[in-house]
Amino acid sequence: MNKRINVMLVDDHAVVRFGFRMLLDATDDIKVVAEAESAEAAYLQIAASKPDVIVMDISLGGTMGVEATKRIISRDKLAKVLGLSSHEDPSYVRYMLKAGALGYLSKRSAPDELIHAIRQVNEGRMYIDTHVSQRMALEEFNGEKSPIEILSEREFGVFIQLAKGLSVNQIAEMLNISPRTVGTHLYNIKQKLAVANQAELTLIAVRHGLIEL
Repeated sequence: MNKRINVMLVDDHAVVRFGFRMLLDATDDIKVVAEAESAEAAYLQIAASKPDVIVMDISLGGTMGVEATKRIISRDKLAKVLGLSSHEDPSYVRYMLKAGALGYLSKRSAPDELIHAIRQVNEGRMYIDTHVSQRMALEEFNGEKSPIEILSEREFGVFIQLAKGLSVNQIAEMLNISPRTVGTHLYNIKQKLAVANQAELTLIAVRHGLIEL
Protein backbone atom coordinates (compact mmCIF):
# COMPACT_ATOMS: atom_id res chain seq x y z
CA MET A 1 0.00 0.00 0.00
CA ASN A 2 1.25 3.47 -0.85
CA LYS A 3 2.35 5.79 1.92
CA ARG A 4 -0.42 8.03 3.19
CA ILE A 5 -0.31 11.62 1.94
CA ASN A 6 -0.54 14.06 4.82
CA VAL A 7 -2.17 17.34 3.82
CA MET A 8 -2.41 20.79 5.38
CA LEU A 9 -5.34 22.99 4.33
CA VAL A 10 -4.71 26.75 4.37
CA ASP A 11 -7.90 28.72 3.67
CA ASP A 12 -9.54 31.57 5.56
CA HIS A 13 -13.03 30.08 5.11
CA ALA A 14 -13.88 27.41 7.70
CA VAL A 15 -16.69 26.01 5.54
CA VAL A 16 -14.28 25.46 2.65
CA ARG A 17 -11.77 23.71 4.90
CA PHE A 18 -14.52 21.51 6.34
CA GLY A 19 -15.70 20.48 2.89
CA PHE A 20 -12.19 19.66 1.72
CA ARG A 21 -11.44 17.70 4.89
CA MET A 22 -14.59 15.58 4.43
CA LEU A 23 -13.66 14.92 0.81
CA LEU A 24 -10.00 14.08 1.40
CA ASP A 25 -10.42 12.04 4.58
CA ALA A 26 -12.85 9.80 2.68
CA THR A 27 -10.00 8.59 0.47
CA ASP A 28 -7.75 5.66 1.32
CA ASP A 29 -4.45 7.46 0.85
CA ILE A 30 -4.98 11.10 1.88
CA LYS A 31 -5.33 12.46 5.40
CA VAL A 32 -5.77 16.09 6.52
CA VAL A 33 -3.34 16.52 9.40
CA ALA A 34 -3.61 20.29 9.88
CA GLU A 35 -5.75 23.31 9.03
CA ALA A 36 -4.87 26.99 9.09
CA GLU A 37 -6.95 30.09 8.45
CA SER A 38 -3.96 32.39 7.90
CA ALA A 39 -0.38 32.36 6.70
CA GLU A 40 0.93 32.85 10.23
CA ALA A 41 -1.14 29.95 11.55
CA ALA A 42 0.26 27.77 8.76
CA TYR A 43 3.89 28.65 9.61
CA LEU A 44 3.32 27.70 13.24
CA GLN A 45 1.90 24.27 12.37
CA ILE A 46 4.14 23.06 9.57
CA ALA A 47 6.99 21.81 11.77
CA ALA A 48 4.68 19.79 14.00
CA SER A 49 2.27 18.43 11.38
CA LYS A 50 4.90 17.77 8.68
CA PRO A 51 2.49 17.82 5.72
CA ASP A 52 3.49 16.18 2.45
CA VAL A 53 1.32 18.63 0.51
CA ILE A 54 0.11 22.10 1.51
CA VAL A 55 -3.12 23.15 -0.21
CA MET A 56 -2.84 26.94 -0.21
CA ASP A 57 -5.65 29.37 -0.98
CA ILE A 58 -3.99 31.97 -3.21
CA SER A 59 -6.49 34.67 -2.22
CA LEU A 60 -5.69 34.22 1.46
CA GLY A 61 -6.10 37.77 2.79
CA GLY A 62 -5.73 39.20 -0.70
CA THR A 63 -2.65 37.67 -2.33
CA MET A 64 -1.01 36.48 0.87
CA GLY A 65 -1.17 32.92 -0.42
CA VAL A 66 1.59 33.82 -2.87
CA GLU A 67 3.66 35.48 -0.14
CA ALA A 68 3.09 32.53 2.19
CA THR A 69 4.14 30.05 -0.48
CA LYS A 70 7.35 31.95 -1.18
CA ARG A 71 8.18 32.04 2.54
CA ILE A 72 7.45 28.34 3.01
CA ILE A 73 9.60 27.35 0.01
CA SER A 74 12.44 29.61 1.20
CA ARG A 75 12.44 27.70 4.49
CA ASP A 76 12.10 24.27 2.91
CA LYS A 77 13.05 23.79 -0.74
CA LEU A 78 11.35 20.38 -0.72
CA ALA A 79 7.96 21.70 0.45
CA LYS A 80 5.14 20.89 -1.98
CA VAL A 81 2.42 23.51 -2.38
CA LEU A 82 -0.77 23.24 -4.42
CA GLY A 83 -2.32 26.64 -5.08
CA LEU A 84 -6.10 26.81 -4.91
CA SER A 85 -8.27 29.75 -5.94
CA SER A 86 -11.58 30.80 -7.46
CA HIS A 87 -9.55 32.98 -9.84
CA GLU A 88 -8.67 31.46 -13.20
CA ASP A 89 -6.66 34.34 -14.66
CA PRO A 90 -3.25 33.05 -15.83
CA SER A 91 -1.56 35.91 -13.95
CA TYR A 92 -2.42 34.28 -10.63
CA VAL A 93 -1.06 30.96 -11.85
CA ARG A 94 2.24 32.40 -12.99
CA TYR A 95 2.81 34.34 -9.75
CA MET A 96 2.03 31.24 -7.69
CA LEU A 97 4.38 29.07 -9.74
CA LYS A 98 7.11 31.72 -9.49
CA ALA A 99 6.67 31.60 -5.72
CA GLY A 100 7.49 27.90 -5.83
CA ALA A 101 4.14 26.13 -5.96
CA LEU A 102 4.00 22.85 -7.90
CA GLY A 103 0.38 23.18 -8.92
CA TYR A 104 -2.69 25.33 -9.36
CA LEU A 105 -6.31 24.29 -9.16
CA SER A 106 -9.52 26.26 -9.54
CA LYS A 107 -12.08 25.90 -6.74
CA ARG A 108 -14.62 25.35 -9.49
CA SER A 109 -12.98 22.07 -10.46
CA ALA A 110 -14.63 18.73 -9.75
CA PRO A 111 -13.84 17.20 -6.33
CA ASP A 112 -12.01 14.28 -7.94
CA GLU A 113 -9.63 16.74 -9.59
CA LEU A 114 -8.47 18.04 -6.19
CA ILE A 115 -7.65 14.49 -5.13
CA HIS A 116 -5.80 13.86 -8.39
CA ALA A 117 -3.90 17.16 -8.09
CA ILE A 118 -2.75 16.35 -4.54
CA ARG A 119 -1.48 12.95 -5.63
CA GLN A 120 0.39 14.48 -8.56
CA VAL A 121 1.99 17.24 -6.47
CA ASN A 122 2.94 14.72 -3.78
CA GLU A 123 4.95 12.86 -6.42
CA GLY A 124 6.74 16.08 -7.33
CA ARG A 125 4.86 16.53 -10.57
CA MET A 126 3.49 19.87 -11.71
CA TYR A 127 -0.29 20.07 -11.98
CA ILE A 128 -2.29 22.89 -13.53
CA ASP A 129 -6.07 22.98 -13.79
CA THR A 130 -7.10 21.94 -17.32
CA HIS A 131 -9.27 25.00 -17.95
CA VAL A 132 -6.54 27.36 -16.72
CA SER A 133 -3.81 25.64 -18.73
CA GLN A 134 -5.97 26.01 -21.84
CA ARG A 135 -6.30 29.75 -21.19
CA MET A 136 -2.54 30.02 -20.72
CA ALA A 137 -1.88 28.14 -23.95
CA LEU A 138 -4.38 30.31 -25.84
CA GLU A 139 -2.68 33.47 -24.57
CA GLU A 140 0.69 32.17 -25.71
CA PHE A 141 -0.72 31.18 -29.11
CA ASN A 142 -2.30 34.60 -29.64
CA GLY A 143 0.78 36.40 -28.36
CA GLU A 144 -1.30 38.01 -25.64
CA LYS A 145 -0.07 38.77 -22.17
CA SER A 146 -1.85 40.39 -19.29
CA PRO A 147 -0.39 43.84 -18.55
CA ILE A 148 -0.45 42.79 -14.91
CA GLU A 149 2.44 40.42 -15.50
CA ILE A 150 4.94 43.24 -15.87
CA LEU A 151 4.52 43.81 -12.13
CA SER A 152 6.82 42.15 -9.61
CA GLU A 153 5.25 39.66 -7.18
CA ARG A 154 5.15 42.24 -4.38
CA GLU A 155 3.78 44.91 -6.73
CA PHE A 156 1.10 42.45 -7.81
CA GLY A 157 0.11 41.91 -4.17
CA VAL A 158 -0.11 45.65 -3.55
CA PHE A 159 -2.00 46.13 -6.82
CA ILE A 160 -4.73 43.67 -5.81
CA GLN A 161 -5.25 45.37 -2.45
CA LEU A 162 -5.36 48.81 -4.05
CA ALA A 163 -7.85 47.54 -6.62
CA LYS A 164 -10.03 46.31 -3.76
CA GLY A 165 -10.05 49.82 -2.31
CA LEU A 166 -7.65 49.43 0.62
CA SER A 167 -5.62 52.42 1.72
CA VAL A 168 -1.83 52.63 1.76
CA ASN A 169 -1.79 52.31 5.55
CA GLN A 170 -4.10 49.28 5.51
CA ILE A 171 -1.91 47.53 2.92
CA ALA A 172 1.23 48.35 4.89
CA GLU A 173 -0.25 46.71 7.98
CA MET A 174 -1.49 43.68 6.04
CA LEU A 175 1.84 43.03 4.29
CA ASN A 176 3.94 44.07 7.29
CA ILE A 177 5.84 46.77 5.38
CA SER A 178 6.08 50.52 5.82
CA PRO A 179 3.55 52.93 4.26
CA ARG A 180 6.49 54.55 2.45
CA THR A 181 7.34 51.22 0.81
CA VAL A 182 3.71 50.76 -0.23
CA GLY A 183 3.79 54.29 -1.66
CA THR A 184 6.85 53.39 -3.71
CA HIS A 185 5.14 50.28 -5.03
CA LEU A 186 2.05 52.35 -5.85
CA TYR A 187 4.14 54.80 -7.86
CA ASN A 188 5.82 51.97 -9.78
CA ILE A 189 2.49 50.25 -10.43
CA LYS A 190 0.96 53.43 -11.84
CA GLN A 191 3.99 53.95 -14.08
CA LYS A 192 4.03 50.39 -15.39
CA LEU A 193 0.28 50.19 -16.02
CA ALA A 194 -0.02 53.80 -17.21
CA VAL A 195 -2.86 54.70 -14.84
CA ALA A 196 -3.52 57.85 -12.87
CA ASN A 197 -5.57 56.72 -9.90
CA GLN A 198 -6.93 53.87 -7.80
CA ALA A 199 -10.20 53.71 -9.75
CA GLU A 200 -8.31 52.89 -12.94
CA LEU A 201 -6.40 50.15 -11.12
CA THR A 202 -9.72 48.65 -10.01
CA LEU A 203 -11.01 48.77 -13.58
CA ILE A 204 -7.97 46.85 -14.85
CA ALA A 205 -8.34 44.23 -12.10
CA VAL A 206 -12.04 43.72 -12.88
CA ARG A 207 -11.41 43.57 -16.62
CA HIS A 208 -8.90 40.77 -16.15
CA GLY A 209 -11.09 38.89 -13.68
CA LEU A 210 -8.67 39.38 -10.80
CA ILE A 211 -11.31 40.76 -8.45
CA GLU A 212 -15.09 40.89 -8.37
CA LEU A 213 -17.14 43.96 -7.44
